[in-house]
Amino acid sequence: MRLLATLLCVPTVLQAQSDSPAPAAASQAGFFSRWAEFYKTDWHPDPHAPAAPAPARRGPPSPLDSPPFPSADWSYGGSPVIGEPDTQSYPLMAAMDGARARTKLYGWVDPTVNGSTSGRANSPEANDAYPNRVELNQLVLYLERLPDTVQQAHVDWGFHLTALYGTDYRYTTDLGYVSFQLLDDHHQYGFDPALEYLDIYFPHVAEGMNLRVGRYISIPGIEAQLSPNNYVFSHSLLYSVDPFTDTGVLATIKLSDQWLMQLGLTASHDVAPWSSDAKPAGTLCLSYTTKSISDNFYACANGINDGKYAYNNLQQYDLTWYHKFSKTVHIASEAYLMYERDVPAVGGPIVPEKNTEGASCHPGQIRCTAPEYALVNYINKELSAHNYLSFRSDYLDDKKGQRTGYQTRYSENTLSWNHWFGTTVQLRPEVRFDHAWDRPGYDDGRHSNQFTAASDLIVHF
Repeated sequence: MRLLATLLCVPTVLQAQSDSPAPAAASQAGFFSRWAEFYKTDWHPDPHAPAAPAPARRGPPSPLDSPPFPSADWSYGGSPVIGEPDTQSYPLMAAMDGARARTKLYGWVDPTVNGSTSGRANSPEANDAYPNRVELNQLVLYLERLPDTVQQAHVDWGFHLTALYGTDYRYTTDLGYVSFQLLDDHHQYGFDPALEYLDIYFPHVAEGMNLRVGRYISIPGIEAQLSPNNYVFSHSLLYSVDPFTDTGVLATIKLSDQWLMQLGLTASHDVAPWSSDAKPAGTLCLSYTTKSISDNFYACANGINDGKYAYNNLQQYDLTWYHKFSKTVHIASEAYLMYERDVPAVGGPIVPEKNTEGASCHPGQIRCTAPEYALVNYINKELSAHNYLSFRSDYLDDKKGQRTGYQTRYSENTLSWNHWFGTTVQLRPEVRFDHAWDRPGYDDGRHSNQFTAASDLIVHF
């Protein structure tokens, strides 16, 4: 549900397509000329150029087209797609070495704009937290090497490092990872080393196992903090209040073309292992894809321990369902239950952790259990190789107000259009309506309704 499909998850930016520019050959042209040539070829491809042959793939075919969708495969977090080759091509790498190296340096810049009926804050809407602004949500730089999970002859390895700057650092911040920028200084803009991990691929464990060690996106769900991995610009309420990144070790085991299992141990959610709030927590996930590839079910118990209060020590039980109606129409649905025990009561003698809320406990209680229930559904329609529409409906019940600061039920509905210029630029305008059912929960508790019109523009490099 988290820095789609996804690199959360699974890296999905710039999936190779027949109309994508081929890796540029080394030439005498200068660096910036080669860089510009990549965009020119990407935006204005030769219609008579022969299609590149499909690369080797171990497993069933991908159910979706990417572009336009953020991922070609039903998403699972914490691992590259086992059996899928690394066919991604990036402008920066084409300019540097003709896109020949397995180790790749790339990223994107993501400016955004929104207009809102709220004047103080859009939260719990994310990622456009600041109303009526033009912002730089994300400037992201990746350095990564993907393990070769198609072959089954030898152990292989990969790694990933992320540098993220922008307003969205507030959603990826982990206690102990330069978190003073948000928790102490409350900066609007900040930096976060959002992901850093090592992948080791073992081909002879079942149909292949990837072992990830380090900091990675909390694995359940449809959405991820990295902008290109999401169907629409803004995030669902479901995603805006759940865990974002975990630090630990995660084994992803492909049992067959239909079944996948994940086992992990982390330091709990959104905390560094060296933080005083770190608590050992287990992860268990199962993914099942039907032989027709029309359905996928992904169930996770994530961050499981005693559930006692600590910084974001949430107990999360999550189920995701993808269903493909036709070549161009599919849905993505997710539901979860989360809770935390012994949360300090609002107005009580115990002060909550920084940047967290207390719970609206029963009178006389100084601590109580704070649960949340949420459900989201996306209906996605591919219009062409460069366009799709997405309609999202979302429900969140913050039973004790511990995740949003307001004890109420929320709903939102969002209509979004996603347009690609080639395979390197995305435009994602949307309109969204939010409602808090039991008490005002928007604009710092001043209003029950909120309407926003927003867009981002993702430029990959």
